[in-house]
Amino acid sequence: MTAARVVAAVDLGATSGRVMIGRVGGDTIELEEVARFPNGPVERADGWHWDIEALWGHVRAGLAEALRREPGIESVGIDSWAVDYGLVRGEELLAEPFHYRDSRTARGVEAVHARVPFEELYRRNGLQFLPFTTLYQYAADARLADAETSVLIPDLIAQRLTGRAVAERTNASTTGLLDVRTGEWDTALAEALGIPASVLPPLVDPGETIGATPADLGAVPVVAVGSHDTASAIVAVPLSSPNAVYISCGTWGLVGLELPEPIVTDAARAANFTNEGGVDGRVRFLHNVTGLWLLSETVRAWEEEDGSAIDLPLLLASAGAVSPPARLFDANAPELAAPGDMPGRIAALLGVDRPGRAGRPMFARIIVESIAAAFAHAVRAAGALAEREIDVIHLVGGGARNALLCKATADRVGVPVLAGPVEATALGNVLVQARALGCFGADASLEGLRARVARAFPPLRYDPRS
Repeated sequence: MTAARVVAAVDLGATSGRVMIGRVGGDTIELEEVARFPNGPVERADGWHWDIEALWGHVRAGLAEALRREPGIESVGIDSWAVDYGLVRGEELLAEPFHYRDSRTARGVEAVHARVPFEELYRRNGLQFLPFTTLYQYAADARLADAETSVLIPDLIAQRLTGRAVAERTNASTTGLLDVRTGEWDTALAEALGIPASVLPPLVDPGETIGATPADLGAVPVVAVGSHDTASAIVAVPLSSPNAVYISCGTWGLVGLELPEPIVTDAARAANFTNEGGVDGRVRFLHNVTGLWLLSETVRAWEEEDGSAIDLPLLLASAGAVSPPARLFDANAPELAAPGDMPGRIAALLGVDRPGRAGRPMFARIIVESIAAAFAHAVRAAGALAEREIDVIHLVGGGARNALLCKATADRVGVPVLAGPVEATALGNVLVQARALGCFGADASLEGLRARVARAFPPLRYDPRS
């Protein structure tokens, strides 16, 4: 039997990060978590930021531990959330990267749309309107003029490891400055918006080698993967039908279809669907739905009130035992975007009092059902816009562990939900690295990779109730 090839995956989410060892050989795909660390917004005098130095320290320590356990690691791949960036001059980071939930982006929206109407932006970049898209952040960022390069978060970590600044194409597609047709930087659009094209780094594709880690971290090649975490996750979605919808569910729920070409019709724009880059030139035609952020922020607020941890599985089990709620709220309401008192804001949307401890199971049920309702709306819209009859939903990521959410989504859409793999993002990261190492021979298509995932991680099926 051929020995397994071993790689390391750095997977950074908006609430936590981890470093994983991936082993790939034959039909075997194994993941071993070697480090997990918290991540999240930190409030400074000028707004919400990411503590990039703490994040970098965790990544470095995690890679050191991975190499201690597996000295034969052959490559490293990095993925993270989208849109946020660090401004660099020389090798110096000019300031902590802003968090996409910081309120400063509102003035960026006004500045951009004053120069280029959203209708034209959509024709050029294919992106749904999100007030924190990178180009809006640039328009509100007074430091941009001082920078030589703007580097997206996963590429910023890669730069610290290798000394080379690049922009991996799937994540670059979320900035609003990549041409939706050509996949290249739209420098004319950048200049029209007053964004110097010189800050946009060279583009690389998943599978390309960026450089190597420092000698004290093994001088291991750093390989570009789908560095937008959703792009990596979709690599590992074992799509079972041409009409299958995926939901990559974590802090956000990314609901959509994988297509060969973008859809930039007026109807798609009105429905606020986005066309983001996927691995192998595929298009991720999707809609952002606020996901488990609503639940995690609510639980965090309750834990602060109680001064003790809440058993989330027990809370969800209790929520599943209560009757379905008669009233829901809009999971995408802008009032719920920022960190803070989530239970109070949701209660205000519902027009009810903030729940006491006895009311928490019902309140959690309302949150889960509201997320599922938003998922259902996006699923139906995706099918209508792409003219496809949706017959199955693949739900991957942390949400695949939430049986109540999977059942509610199946019930509200009326098609089966296949849940898993939970670690889709890390799996996609590992698989792209393994393919770059030549692990799969002639069976190296995305479909071939997904077939391996389906065999290694059979999904759980949730059929809709009548």
